[in-house]
Amino acid sequence: MRSVLAVHPAYRDDIADLVTRRPLPGPDVEQVDPFLFLNHHGPQTYPPGNRGLPFGPHPHRGFETVTFILEGSLSHLDTGGHESIIEAGGVQWMTAGSGLVHAELSPEAFKREGGPMEILQLWVNLPPSLKMTEPRYTGVQRADIPALSIAAGNGTLNLVSGEFGGATGPIKSLTDVFMSWVELKAGAKAALQAEKGRHVFLYVVAGRVDIAGTQVDKYHLVELTDDDDTFIVAAADDAVLLFGHATPIDAPLVAHGPFVMNSEDEIRQAYADYRDGKFGDPAKLIRASS
Repeated sequence: MRSVLAVHPAYRDDIADLVTRRPLPGPDVEQVDPFLFLNHHGPQTYPPGNRGLPFGPHPHRGFETVTFILEGSLSHLDTGGHESIIEAGGVQWMTAGSGLVHAELSPEAFKREGGPMEILQLWVNLPPSLKMTEPRYTGVQRADIPALSIAAGNGTLNLVSGEFGGATGPIKSLTDVFMSWVELKAGAKAALQAEKGRHVFLYVVAGRVDIAGTQVDKYHLVELTDDDDTFIVAAADDAVLLFGHATPIDAPLVAHGPFVMNSEDEIRQAYADYRDGKFGDPAKLIRASS
């Protein structure tokens, strides 16, 4: 069985009136290669007539964003021509690759009516050979994500990418990333698997769980050993976990603001390319979302 190496708390880093917790990166963990960054927004309830999310047009290069809309809804616009509104239970997967500008905003209906909101955004690194790949985007609604029974019927694994129990997730990862979120009822016990040598990304979104004999509360990231292919999760309360795994990239990492590359020179080039308009015109996104 895999065992727990460390448990890392998420730290509050609110953005205006948006409740935000960030377990990665943290004081004791820079990354769980290739997983780089996680923002947990909410849970909170927005009143009618709210201003919505504050993520207007901004650039990215060199990695992927995977956004889980647990509650509420999220509009996506980017300079690659992709546009969608994803509702609760859906996922947005964007490969920034060589670079684009995107906006992540609340739809007009949510700003008008308000309601509960909880969103997770995970950054996944790309290897050097794919840093400059063509940008792409896939938005998937809840109905298109397989909900697979686990824990003797007392849990559900929602499969976003990869394979599990004979099912295949709707999103094809460029780097064979397995991604899901897991829901467990209080008292449920599940054996989760990741091939030996792959790094597991495991974040407790809600509830209390026992992971490989270690008690873990909500808003904590768990680092596991990679010397086996199985670990046990037992839920003390109704629980939700973000669960993924991938082969580590093991390459130099230089991150600065919205860009994640392999050298300082590549970061400087990213800023130059953005200033020169090579990521597309962000003004188009402002007009489209206004």
